[in-house]
Parts: sequence; C-alpha cells; structure tokens
Amino acid sequence: MIGEALRLIRVFHDLKQFEVADRLKVSKSHISEIENGNKTPSLELIEKYSEQFKIPVSAIMFFAEQIPNAKRGEKARTKIASTVLDLLSFIEKKSMVAEG
Repeated sequence: MIGEALRLIRVFHDLKQFEVADRLKVSKSHISEIENGNKTPSLELIEKYSEQFKIPVSAIMFFAEQIPNAKRGEKARTKIASTVLDLLSFIEKKSMVAEG
C-alpha cells in the first residue's frame, strides 16, 4: 500500500501527479504507475518524498502499513483520516523539537 500512501501525501498537499513528478525529477507516468500499484517505488524515490514533503521515511512506511488495516473492520476513510492526522501531528512535534 506504499503507492496509496504516496498518493495520499500528494493529495494532502493538493498537488497533481505531474507536479510531484517534476519536483522529484521522475516521469508523471512513473508516479501514476506507483500510485496505481503497478510499480513499487525504490527506496531512493521514497527518500525523495521524505525530503520534498519533510516526512521521515519511517513515518511514510508506517503510514503505508496502516492503510490495509483501515480497510478491515472500520470505514477506510475514517481510519485513513485518523492516521493522516496522527502522521501530521508527529511531523509537527518533530519540527518543533528541531526548531527549538
């Protein structure tokens, strides 16, 4: 579900696939294939997402691992929204520690 996690990160930042592709220096079709689950992103690409969106690689991986759990038992949208909020809270706390 890493492709879905990367898609949700992109959507959260209100970016189109071509905009992310341009920022990460990859093709739009590559982003599309990853988001659709047809390709698995390389660690190098995940690191580019990490740098671009200021999200630790570990947080991206954790988020990706939580997505399948959201589709079992709970409404996926509610669980994913909760996970996104947790992720953003984690990032905010990390940035506050780094700044101060």
